[in-house]
Amino acid sequence: MKLEKSVFIATSLDGYIARGDGNLDWLDKANLSVPEGEDCGYVSFMSTVDVLVMGRNTFEKVLSFGGWPYEKKVIVLSSNNLEIPENLKKRVYSSAETPEELCNRLAADGIKRIYVDGGSVIQSFLAGGLITDITITVIPVLIGSGISLFGNTVKDIELEHISTKSYEFGFVQNKYVVKR
Repeated sequence: MKLEKSVFIATSLDGYIARGDGNLDWLDKANLSVPEGEDCGYVSFMSTVDVLVMGRNTFEKVLSFGGWPYEKKVIVLSSNNLEIPENLKKRVYSSAETPEELCNRLAADGIKRIYVDGGSVIQSFLAGGLITDITITVIPVLIGSGISLFGNTVKDIELEHISTKSYEFGFVQNKYVVKR
C-alpha cells in the first residue's frame, strides 16, 4: 500500500498559518467562537494517521502550549541537533532525512498515513510532489502578514476539490487531493 501524506491545517483568509513571529493569537481568538465539542474533523482525521511529521519551529511552538497533545509518534525534521524533553523521548524523534528519504523509510516500515505539519515542511513536501491530500480550514480573519502556508511555489501544483464544509461559526473547510 502507498504511503498517504496529508496536510490538515488552519489559515487566515489571507493564507497565513501564523504571524511572522509564530504567534497564533488570531487563531486562539477565533477558536473561542467554536462550540464546545466541535473539532472540525480533527479527531476523525487523527484516527487515520500513523505518524506526525513536523519541522523544528512547529515542534517548539507545540512545546510552548504546555502539555504535549499527541499520543502518536512524531518525527521532527531538523538538520540541527534537537533537544527532546525526557518525557517525550519514547514518542518524539528527530530526523535530518529529506522528505523523500523519510517517506521511503516510513513506507518500508509499513506506515500508511502521515500528517505533515508546519509551513516549511509542508512546502518542502509539496515541492517534492509528496503531498497526497490537503484539508484547509479557513478562519474568517485577515492578519495582513505572517507565515504563508504555501510560500512561493516553483511550479503550479494542481488540486482536485473534494469537498467544502461551512460551519455556523464562520470557518470554512476545504478538502483537496493533489493531482499527479
